[in-house]
Amino acid sequence: QVQLVESGGGLVQAGGSLRLSCVASGRTFSSYTMGWFRQAPGKEREFVVAISWHGSNTYYADSVKGRFTISRDNAKNTVILQMNSLKPEDTAVYYCARAAAAYTVIISAASYDSWGQGTQVTVSS
Repeated sequence: QVQLVESGGGLVQAGGSLRLSCVASGRTFSSYTMGWFRQAPGKEREFVVAISWHGSNTYYADSVKGRFTISRDNAKNTVILQMNSLKPEDTAVYYCARAAAAYTVIISAASYDSWGQGTQVTVSS
């Protein structure tokens, strides 16, 4: 089982930026699709973005397209989520996750078998 540790959350004003990092333990990080989800109070966990194992393919939720960018550095076992033009509705706990080897629906939380502890992002208006 892989261990995922997120960092980089915080409080920012609307229009600002934050950069989230997710560091994974283990030697098989580079073989897996990685994703970010978020969960706001009283809401279900929702898909934000995912990146293929080689980094060539990315998948964004419509709500973050053009504002968020995902990248990965397999040599450092790290996934980065750069968040720009943040809005109050982006406020949530953000989770890094590893997709299962045989996932089928990349936007479904059920396709991910390892999760980080989450990092809080708060955007003030």
